[in-house]
Amino acid sequence: MTETAELMRPRGSRRTKRHRRASPVTVIAELLITAGVLVLLFLGWQLWFNELVMGSKQHDQALETAQEWERDVEPAPANAEPIVRPEPAADGEIFANLVIPRFGQDYYRPIAQGVGLKAVLNTIGVGHYPGAQMPGEVGNFSLAAHRTSYGRPFNLLAELRKGDKIWVETADGWYEYAYLTQRVIQPTEVEVIEVLPPGLTEVDRYITLTTCHPMWSARERLIAHGVLDQFYPRAAGVPEEIAYTQAQPQAGGQ
Repeated sequence: MTETAELMRPRGSRRTKRHRRASPVTVIAELLITAGVLVLLFLGWQLWFNELVMGSKQHDQALETAQEWERDVEPAPANAEPIVRPEPAADGEIFANLVIPRFGQDYYRPIAQGVGLKAVLNTIGVGHYPGAQMPGEVGNFSLAAHRTSYGRPFNLLAELRKGDKIWVETADGWYEYAYLTQRVIQPTEVEVIEVLPPGLTEVDRYITLTTCHPMWSARERLIAHGVLDQFYPRAAGVPEEIAYTQAQPQAGGQ
């Protein structure tokens, strides 16, 4: 009886199973796979969730700023000449909004002083080059923004077409610029933000938008130029073409 019971006992119960010890190569491979999965998850967050959150946040900031300006409307000047304010002294100070209908009716972005990554481009979105002209001023109102991250304010810059409107909104009103041209340059060609950018023949009231090129690279810069067409005082009401910007709810976004 005892012998029969012993024969019927599972083999595993009579001896301990031997476990293979993982080789260093296997451990390294598993670590690399895990690291790859984490990188993919991070990229997914960066490319989707981060874009969604940052784009919506920037939109809402622009709308909130515009609503504050509406509460302090001053009488419209008789001649409706462009009003030029002094350049903000502090980096990160929001002084204008950007509206580009070509980019969609949910495109509404704040403009802040400075082009630092931490203080402006990675948080607020669009930055004004210190020392460049201000909206409506004779010379070159020059801006910078990301193309593929942190809300990607200039993601569609290459899609602008001649005559497209670029609107800059301030507490004083709306500056309507008309898109002229764009080109790709090297990062060292900083003269594109000077009073008279290369390729333009006479001094005027320009706007210049700069971003990285090509997509997902900072090897070059994509530059877009526009020229001021008209100024609309805030007291005269929002221009009909972009009236939708003031009608959007606070929770709007991309």
